[in-house]
Amino acid sequence: MRLRDFHYDLPTQLIAQQPTAQRGASRLLHLPAAGPVQDRRFADLVELLRRGDLLVFNDTRVLPARLYGVKETGGKVEVLIERLTAEDRALAQVRASKPPRPGSRILIGDQVLLAEGREGDLYRLHSERATFAALMQAHGHMPLPPYIQRTDTELDQERYQTVFGVRPGAVAAPTAGLHFDQAMLDRLDALGVERAQVTLHVGAGTFQPIRVQDLDQHRMHSEWLEVGEETVAAVQRTRARGGRVVAVGTTSVRSLETAAAGGQLAAFRGETSLFIRPGFEFRVVDALLTNFHLPESTLLILVCTFAGYRRTMAAYRHAVAAGYRFFSYGDAMFIERGE
Repeated sequence: MRLRDFHYDLPTQLIAQQPTAQRGASRLLHLPAAGPVQDRRFADLVELLRRGDLLVFNDTRVLPARLYGVKETGGKVEVLIERLTAEDRALAQVRASKPPRPGSRILIGDQVLLAEGREGDLYRLHSERATFAALMQAHGHMPLPPYIQRTDTELDQERYQTVFGVRPGAVAAPTAGLHFDQAMLDRLDALGVERAQVTLHVGAGTFQPIRVQDLDQHRMHSEWLEVGEETVAAVQRTRARGGRVVAVGTTSVRSLETAAAGGQLAAFRGETSLFIRPGFEFRVVDALLTNFHLPESTLLILVCTFAGYRRTMAAYRHAVAAGYRFFSYGDAMFIERGE
């Protein structure tokens, strides 16, 4: 298949610019294993899950990774931290009228970043006076995605985080998890749905477009993840009792399937550049809760691979016609794999 096969037309007014008034107030498009799509509310998730199922969440936490500053010459600079490599060093995207040269400095408030060089499209930055954690705490902004056409607000500090995120390191939210509040988690506990965690620190590269038509030629950005022994054991218990492994978000899918790349699920800690595309064999995930994704994106390709190309694209056309809200602050899909 070619990249153009994963295009769909999306009116800009369907791109959610704000979160819903309350978590969990979104709509839910159900794509069952067989039969037509069903229009539901996110609260209906308790009707679609069963006692003995396992929900796997990504417990990453979003860093206030966008920084605004100036060069020593006075030119404006926008820095987006991609990942921390030490307490005082990071890889970052840097936007300026002219690229900063090695040895040049960027002033962020009363702090100083030294540009030490480049690694591909990213800059190696050294914070000379403070840790990056302290720098972001004092001057950082929530790194809202480029399709949200506004500046971040105080509300985003809460709503662009999941309620279960505990491990700082992401620069984009695992958005399927944004729908859950504590009340929903309590309802699922009462239902007998087990929960487990993985960690995948989402990088800014998740928003980078695919620039080749031949999918085999695309190289994914690398992201850090961890799947622990407790999660492996939870999946094994779920299999033994006949339950389903339900990934909350594409990041959970990539985490679990990376950890199972050797043939069976095992604890894993390290980098992944897994690109799930047609032909991929899923070893762990049985169902998927996810938001709607950009046309011609790696995430839409993942969903098409999981649910089937024709089923997925038809569901997206239905979502557009029915006025669903798209992308990070948008509505969700619950997808059961077809036979």
